[in-house]
Amino acid sequence: MIVLDNICKTYEVGGEIVKALDHASLHIKAGEFVSIIGPSGSGKSTLMNMIGCLDIADEGSYYLDGIAIEEYSEDDLARIRNAKIGFVFQNFNLLNKLSAQENVELPLIYKKMAKKEREQLVSEALSQVKLEERKEHKPMELSGGQQQRVAIARALVTSPAMILADEPTGNLDTGTGEEIMSLFHELHARGNTIVLITHDEKVADQAERKIRILDGRVQEFISVAESHAGIPVQIFGDSRGDVDFQMGHK
Repeated sequence: MIVLDNICKTYEVGGEIVKALDHASLHIKAGEFVSIIGPSGSGKSTLMNMIGCLDIADEGSYYLDGIAIEEYSEDDLARIRNAKIGFVFQNFNLLNKLSAQENVELPLIYKKMAKKEREQLVSEALSQVKLEERKEHKPMELSGGQQQRVAIARALVTSPAMILADEPTGNLDTGTGEEIMSLFHELHARGNTIVLITHDEKVADQAERKIRILDGRVQEFISVAESHAGIPVQIFGDSRGDVDFQMGHK
């Protein structure tokens, strides 16, 4: 589903060139639950932007469902994002003047979908996150966990091929964070592909597989089940951080 091959991305910061991604490669199958973990400044946010078609690489190739992303215009990328990717952010990114229902409905309005069909899909999405009874409430009338559930419903409403979650528990207390992770597990059990970006090892461990990134380089693929079973983890990569992503799957 997702293939990144030798992706490079540089930025100029204070007159210096910073390599945010340095020949990063990875491969994620449809239906997987994968976490991408790394400390601040490791390149995981840039990697998220690449996977989410929010940015284009300077070098390398990215294929999403077989589509070579770098060949598309900004308008094309916007349509791909709307059709294939559901975003969940740390800060929820809800519009405070709109109700939960209206926030979830926004992606469907952008798709110019008929009102009756929108209402049905919004109802189903809010039901999936167990928040139908709060649909008329605005974000400021909801708890942090409820706001994140609204954000997840908004991500689900277009039936995307992938849910891309950036630090989805970062602004939540431990108990609420556990509830949100339980919801991701439910969504994964229903067949959703989930890519979760985090700096929290405990959160990353809840995925089927961890992809570690450091200094812009994908360093290793870790099977969480094997790691917890005490089976030695094999690192796929040399000192430059190059990775054979085909080997990263059992």
